[in-house]
Amino acid sequence: MISRTVPGRESVATTTLERVIRERRSVRRFLPDPIDEADLLELLEAARWAPSPHNSQPWRFAIVRPGQTRCRLAEAMAARWLADLAAHGEVSESLLKKVETRRRRLMEAPAAIVVSLTGDRLDAYPDAERRHAEWLTAEQSLGAAVQNLLLAARARGIGTCWICAPAFCPDTIREALELPDGWAPRALVLAGYPAAPPAEPTRTPLTDLVVFR
Repeated sequence: MISRTVPGRESVATTTLERVIRERRSVRRFLPDPIDEADLLELLEAARWAPSPHNSQPWRFAIVRPGQTRCRLAEAMAARWLADLAAHGEVSESLLKKVETRRRRLMEAPAAIVVSLTGDRLDAYPDAERRHAEWLTAEQSLGAAVQNLLLAARARGIGTCWICAPAFCPDTIREALELPDGWAPRALVLAGYPAAPPAEPTRTPLTDLVVFR
């Protein structure tokens, strides 16, 4: 636990939120125990309170239950990845193994949530430059929504893994899940109770990340 000196007091322990932030890990191995859908909705309730441009709340969520739909999604994503590797002449034994590992990981995760963007409530501009900037603000807010989800999960003892693959194949995912045309898949969050404590990740020292002007 981290503490800091405050005038008039000896120390103030880190808040629960700060502990949750530091304790969050990417979890890739889960127990087979299912997560109640009511608990998943609680995570999405936290996600929807993230900040967004003009309070547009441009995120949409698809809970992909285990079964045929999950299988269809996993197979479609794996096939798209293999096609991309072949198109760029990058097929190798190690990459093929990675494709299969991630296909199996998606199939075996107790819960999977696809996070998409929609531009329904974004400001409309006549020029491409501002339209691009407006969409970029929505992309940034999606990251905040996913972070809320991950932290809410950690606070409940649920492990998560944020996967960015949907950004590389949004059409594939939209078709596999029969999502509305206006949804642009951007992230996939796997969730479950951790099978083992994940290793503590390294972080770049703050002194290497900050400049003062």
